[in-house]
Amino acid sequence: MIRSMTAFARQTSQQEWGSFVWEIRSVNHRYLEPTFKLSENVRHLENDFRNILRKNLSRGKVECSVRVQLGGSEKSNELSLNNELIAQIINATEQIQNRLEDPAKLNPLEILKWPGVISESEINTEMMSPQILELFQSTLMQLIESREREGSALRDFIKQRLDTIATITLDVRTQLPLILKTQRVKLSERLEQLKTELDPDRLEQEMVLLAQKADVDEELDRLDTHLEEVRRVLNKGGACGRRLDFLMQELNREANTLSSKSIVSETTQAAVELKVLIEQMREQIQNIE
Repeated sequence: MIRSMTAFARQTSQQEWGSFVWEIRSVNHRYLEPTFKLSENVRHLENDFRNILRKNLSRGKVECSVRVQLGGSEKSNELSLNNELIAQIINATEQIQNRLEDPAKLNPLEILKWPGVISESEINTEMMSPQILELFQSTLMQLIESREREGSALRDFIKQRLDTIATITLDVRTQLPLILKTQRVKLSERLEQLKTELDPDRLEQEMVLLAQKADVDEELDRLDTHLEEVRRVLNKGGACGRRLDFLMQELNREANTLSSKSIVSETTQAAVELKVLIEQMREQIQNIE
């Protein structure tokens, strides 16, 4: 199965202790580059998340975020204050104020900004962790399904271009004998117009040189071989984006050679069309895992 590297997935779970939402988005990248945005109460699971991700994906820039909302009951929605820490802050503040000539009045809001004064409601992490891991796997599977659907569309797009390229190469191969015959007639007519005595051997040598320059059978054969390899890779599936990108480079190389050997406008136009089709495929292949 061919997978795209561009996808998005989101899932929500409601539990007795509260709720949490997973969001995973991915875009194309040369390697697998995961990033996680986690709250403190699930940060200890980051290595588990990374291991699950590596087992299921091979390429792409993947951003994973989870939002945990504690609030299974009315009591859990209340602010939880660290009274011991507050007392220490007040005591330290009073000592400082006693040393000041113009002591400032203590602002309660400043105390609330102190790290650790407001704490999240305590929950059983052993109960929460398996649920968050399970939803992460489920959301990841949703992401993979989305990548596979888009990958299937990309495969169909590429196969259509492959069929068009195969048709163009067949037309060039079919027209090549006629092209050489036409060039032989044109060369003879040009020599006749110049009132030049025709040397059959010299004319034959010129035609041999012309045939050698216009001989693109080898390039056409390699184009056919590369087309078959692209089809084989597409049918095999899996993480094949890099392989396909390499094959696009080889196809483009043969199209350039075909253009350089062109002696008539028809083969030049065919080479241009090939390069356009190859570039269209290459742009889409950048999104394949």
